[in-house]
Amino acid sequence: MLVKMLKPYYVKEDERFIRVVLAYQYFSLLIDEELYQFVPMEAREIIIDRERNRVHNVFDIFVFQRGKNMIYVSVGDLLKMPDFLARLNSIISPFIKEQEVAGESEETREIIKELEKNNLRRLIDQAIDKEDQTAFTNLTDTWKRIYS
Repeated sequence: MLVKMLKPYYVKEDERFIRVVLAYQYFSLLIDEELYQFVPMEAREIIIDRERNRVHNVFDIFVFQRGKNMIYVSVGDLLKMPDFLARLNSIISPFIKEQEVAGESEETREIIKELEKNNLRRLIDQAIDKEDQTAFTNLTDTWKRIYS
């Protein structure tokens, strides 16, 4: 499973939450080399808790459709995908206040970046081992977009 596209319909914020609202044709996944489009049937947003600096609605289910096939994916499962995390972080980064960022030390941020980088390397290695050309291409494109 790989993220093909993730763009917010809009982002809404208040004191406690950042809400990334999604709509049809703004979110799609490649699943077994087939493109599935997000359908706003159940969950429609990703809610980030500012106080805890984590996604609030991890048990919500997103529905993706290809023709008559429907696939249900939890927010928690999406958060396990480095590409999804990278895209989500780029969407919410303008909405994170300086004081929230200041709570982390520079050393902590660098360690997190290095861990994310190593995880993406590991996924690229797995794609090579499985001889999965599509996954390899998507992951290396992600690498180029983020680290080049």
